[in-house]
Amino acid sequence: MSGPLHYCMDCIKDHWDGEDQRRKYSCPQCRKEFIPRPALEKNFTLAALVEDVRKPGLRAAAPGHCYAEPEDVACDVCTGRKRKAVKSCLSSPASYCRNHLQPRYDAPPLKRHKLVNPSRTLQDNICSRHDEVMKIFCRTDQQCICYLCTMEEHKGHETVPAAAERAKKQKKLRESRQQIHQRIQDQKEDVKLLQQEVEAINHSADKTVEDSEKIFTELIRLLQKRSSEVKQQIRSQQETEVSRVKDVQEKLEQEITELKRKDAELEQLSHTEDHTQFLLNYPSLPALRESTHSSSINIRPLRHFEDVTAAVTESRDIIQDVLRDTWRNIKLKITEVDVLLSGPEPEPKTRREFLRYYQELSLDPNTAHLKLLLCKKNRKARCVRHQQSYPDHPGRFSVHKQILSRENLTGRCYYEVEWSGGGVNIAVSNKNISRSGRSNGCSFGFNDKSWSLRCDTNSCTFSHNKVQTPVPGPVSSRIGVYLDHRAGILSFYSVSETMTLLHRVQTRFTQPLHAGIRLSEGSSAEFVKPK
Repeated sequence: MSGPLHYCMDCIKDHWDGEDQRRKYSCPQCRKEFIPRPALEKNFTLAALVEDVRKPGLRAAAPGHCYAEPEDVACDVCTGRKRKAVKSCLSSPASYCRNHLQPRYDAPPLKRHKLVNPSRTLQDNICSRHDEVMKIFCRTDQQCICYLCTMEEHKGHETVPAAAERAKKQKKLRESRQQIHQRIQDQKEDVKLLQQEVEAINHSADKTVEDSEKIFTELIRLLQKRSSEVKQQIRSQQETEVSRVKDVQEKLEQEITELKRKDAELEQLSHTEDHTQFLLNYPSLPALRESTHSSSINIRPLRHFEDVTAAVTESRDIIQDVLRDTWRNIKLKITEVDVLLSGPEPEPKTRREFLRYYQELSLDPNTAHLKLLLCKKNRKARCVRHQQSYPDHPGRFSVHKQILSRENLTGRCYYEVEWSGGGVNIAVSNKNISRSGRSNGCSFGFNDKSWSLRCDTNSCTFSHNKVQTPVPGPVSSRIGVYLDHRAGILSFYSVSETMTLLHRVQTRFTQPLHAGIRLSEGSSAEFVKPK
């Protein structure tokens, strides 16, 4: 059955106007008839009730919605079925429904009480010892207490009204929130910057990949072009030489035919039995001439184009060396891309930690001074009196008896040098250090491109850019070198049963580095593999 319907005054009048001819008027809801037509009046009681229900503040108090559910805070004053509380009082801890709240607004002493939204934790405001409201804060013990507590266990403590302490902490809270908001704003800006950095990294990487592919394609095209040119020149020279040989061969074959014809004539004459005829025909025979071609033939050893193969092989080896060195530099540049400046990793402390970064090195013969003799697969160099027969190379040290490692020193690396003799310089150097002349620009430790530790039987001295620094400490025949290229750290250690720091450099390396050795006559140095 449907619920009751409600009609406005105008609708009822229209309904009854249609029934005027029947003189009987019925209720539009229950069909009860009235004679005569009833006079309609406004129900002010119902209208007031409807108006109250329409008010936003009272809708929640409509029947069926005003009673407390298990999840609601109940009124502490209600008896029987409790209504839903709309406010809680902190001064006299209790919660009130709408009906019981109104008297508190009318009573002047209660108007000063602090009302808050309904709360389940009002009991936390009551002192469990004295059953009083805790309106005082003990700064000594950092807890809320009641006024009776100040006379007993908190006597003599620093106490203030809880409201005052709240105001103080509220101020700090606002300051903290301001700091948080500022940090949020700063970090939003950082996020925006990081997003821009991501886009920049992606753009740079894509552009570099594209450019690298173009460059390598050009290199490949150049090698293919050189290969095609070599092939074309070989074929052209092959055709020329074959043509020359065949021309001589053809002329020789013609001479052979002519010689065979003459041989046949001579054979015929030799068989003539008539002496007179023999003697008459003999003078008419032409004299045998020297061969015009056989004497010019000078067959060289069978090498032909093998020298070209050797030259191409040499070019390949040179290109491989260049690619190997430049590839290390390319890898270094790739690994140097570090957008986020993270904190430096801690330096190794023990030899075991250093050995985690051990790098095996060898010496580059193309940089060796002519009086440096290399052995042990180019890991050891010895300074000798007689010059070695190294080929000319623009990277060779011409005056100072120095040599560089073949490998780059990249990232974090560690290596050890065993030395003997009168003295040795153990250095690291930029690859573009000068190689010729007697100037300081070529000598390890006497320019801004190299850092050198000079060791002899009595002492050690560190040198950089012509500044020499005496190094105290024990002199060992084995020196450990630790480099953190990115952090700009270079350290030299005396290695024996323990590791002793001799000298440490903190700088900024802008170029790829190589290990360097400089020897005095009779001295030697070797890159050794730690045990």
